[in-house]
Amino acid sequence: MIPSRDRGAPAPLRAPRDEAPEEPARRARVLDALVVCLPGALAGSLALVDLGARSIWIDEAASVTIASEHGAALGAAMARDGGNMLVYYALLHVLVGAFGRGVLVLRAPSAVATAATVALVSALANRLYGRRVALGAGVLGAVSLPLVYWGQQARAYALLVALVSGSYLAFVVVLDRAPGATIPRAALVAYVVTSTLALYMSFVAALALAAQLVVVASRRERVRAVVGSLVVVAVLSVPLLVLARARGSGQLFWVPRPSASQLGSIVATLTSAAFTPNFPRTATSSLLEWGSVALLALLVVAPVLSRGASRRGGRLPPETGPARVTLRRRVLLSWVLVPVVLAVLESVVGQPIADPRNLLVSIPPVAVALAAVALGGEIRGGTSRRSVTVGWLVVAALVGLRALQLEPSYGVSPENWRAAVRFVLAGSRPGDCVAFYPEDGRMAFSYYLPGPSARAAVPRAVLPAVPWSDGAPFVERYETLTSAQVASVASGCARLYLVASHEGQVGGPPVSVAHLLRYESLESELAARYARRAVYRFGYAAVVTVTLYSR
Repeated sequence: MIPSRDRGAPAPLRAPRDEAPEEPARRARVLDALVVCLPGALAGSLALVDLGARSIWIDEAASVTIASEHGAALGAAMARDGGNMLVYYALLHVLVGAFGRGVLVLRAPSAVATAATVALVSALANRLYGRRVALGAGVLGAVSLPLVYWGQQARAYALLVALVSGSYLAFVVVLDRAPGATIPRAALVAYVVTSTLALYMSFVAALALAAQLVVVASRRERVRAVVGSLVVVAVLSVPLLVLARARGSGQLFWVPRPSASQLGSIVATLTSAAFTPNFPRTATSSLLEWGSVALLALLVVAPVLSRGASRRGGRLPPETGPARVTLRRRVLLSWVLVPVVLAVLESVVGQPIADPRNLLVSIPPVAVALAAVALGGEIRGGTSRRSVTVGWLVVAALVGLRALQLEPSYGVSPENWRAAVRFVLAGSRPGDCVAFYPEDGRMAFSYYLPGPSARAAVPRAVLPAVPWSDGAPFVERYETLTSAQVASVASGCARLYLVASHEGQVGGPPVSVAHLLRYESLESELAARYARRAVYRFGYAAVVTVTLYSR
């Protein structure tokens, strides 16, 4: 660490090692590697458990369908999503072309990204606080229901969180220089690359980058380097902005305005206490949620507690600084709070975006903050042997509570398309037809269909009315049948399966309500044409509803 030239300048962020100064360099490198790699390996292992057991859902089906396109069709499909997840679709296209469309192939990138996220979080905590906090933060990050869940999904969210974590690690390295010291070029390059790729994974990465601007404001000597890097990121993201402008905000039509329930779901997600509606709260969710919130509150008041402990002769934490919030607290607090605040504000005055999945980027700093408070990295007097022992007990309790939320989620399918397809295929007869609302459901249904040689027994598709050999993506297609088309279907199909999921929300945003009304109108017209109907449901959060109409 390069000492500050000015006594009044902010202290560098780098934390001294937990071991004695004469610690051999080789041993230090080994220990540093262990506190990074072991939690990363744990996270990867947890993401691999039952990786293929859960049914794919509509969004995963869209991922594989888009990635399976080629040439101009691939470009058009990716542009249809407004550039969102652009690089992810390109990566998945390569993997599908090389290894096929198996569910393990589709989900493997997310499992690897989850392992990388936890390793990066541990590395960041190691730099800020030392190995003890790094190990605690890594284990807490590994045993996180939302991170493991998205680590088992063929979507870009796990890669988004990994890239944002990499951006923050590079960002801290840029800040971690004494005034006048040269910033490593590799750190600036890594910062630009990870920040840019994060934006190409999901637009919500911008919320985390905005939080970095709040931090760098207190390090004026680094403003030029950080802002200059972000200008480069903005230039590299121009194609993304063009696509997003052409697409508009319609793809977020399902996100409601902020409510107490929505904000509660966000807090539960950030503390890994639940991930509603996919995985509802358990008997211990509230204990984990509010225990975590209490520890996070201690991070805010840590300067006051540290002063009190100092007067009583308590030991100083690894990095001493002014009594006010230190720079590393700003890193954590802004990373947690700024994305949430910006998302809520945008949801109030503009397009609603405050959804738990859009705020996954704030889960990593929560793990670091919890470990830092529990293990004496923030409060003076918290580094004695007794305090550290108590801290590890607190971390163990948090890990145990997190595991109680994670374990029941394995192999559970909130949106069970696999079961729905099996049901339809088992009961189908010659002359049967099938319709999808929205048409997106066709992609998930098609994923579980048998090969072309066995598709003669598959009901004929009438909505959309295209042959099963056509594998084009149907993304956010809420089209329905006219009265004349319903009459034609009823006369040509002895029985009709209407398969629906994500059909709309009662009391949801206006577009979502309109979609639901259109679905209910289609149901009424079909009921008027057919004598009998039977309803079957598969899943429990985003239910797949199969309604069988027969004469």
